[in-house]
Amino acid sequence: MVLLHSVGDNFQLFLFGLNVFDVFFHHAMHLVSSRFRPIRNIPVELTSGKIHLGFSLICTGGGVCMMSTSWKQEQHPSFIDFISSFLHSNSYRLNFLQIAPDFIFNNGGTSVAFIFITNWDCDDSSSVFSRVTTLKRQFRHLYVVVSVPTKEQNDSFNGSYFKHAMEIGNPTFVPVSDPEMGFEKIVKIAHARGVCKRQDVISMMKLERKRSVEQTECLLRVITSIPGIDNHDANALAGAIGSIETISKASKASILENTDLSVDKAERIYRFFRDPNYYLGPKIN
Repeated sequence: MVLLHSVGDNFQLFLFGLNVFDVFFHHAMHLVSSRFRPIRNIPVELTSGKIHLGFSLICTGGGVCMMSTSWKQEQHPSFIDFISSFLHSNSYRLNFLQIAPDFIFNNGGTSVAFIFITNWDCDDSSSVFSRVTTLKRQFRHLYVVVSVPTKEQNDSFNGSYFKHAMEIGNPTFVPVSDPEMGFEKIVKIAHARGVCKRQDVISMMKLERKRSVEQTECLLRVITSIPGIDNHDANALAGAIGSIETISKASKASILENTDLSVDKAERIYRFFRDPNYYLGPKIN
């Protein structure tokens, strides 16, 4: 799935894989975002000359952030100060280590790795995607956050992404308009992953999916037991009307209005749920 996000006059690509877990993960991200609030009025001066106010997640427990020493050496000291302050505000411990990704967060028993490109180089995209290809084999949860503040950088990133034939969602790329926004998103993603782990969202998702499949199979068995009604008709009813209970209460007019079923089939469905002599009688298709 490709989502377009407007940043100033530019459009940024948010790339996520199409799977059921993403629905729950993005819901967790929404919950995390809704709990973002300012915690201080002291501005932090950044390398770009902007004034950035600190914000904090209201976390229910600390985590650990490991920063690559080589990545640190490439950044302006004021940005490292911002990161340190931001992590402290969000109850994260910061360690500097020699690691392959730029960051590894451990929150709620889940490790999440990040590649953080603070200033996209239009002339050196190959090395970035080569590194991404290598690291995605090593880390199950890998995200690539890319700062593309100008239209030229944004266009270069979008073109390079498709040029290198990256698989959508593997890993997820998160373009941002500035490094400060990028690091805030990194913390939010790491925290959301921790929330999902703590609440055992994956197990809940599998259980809900199993129940949904069982309910669908049950609906198909009941509806197709009506003489003259096939799987297509049952799926049409399920999609347009809803559950067995809702279908049983639907009028003939409602069935005809919301599906492509014939008048005769609508009459059969209507009678099946209301006339004992009909639904208790022998079924001959």
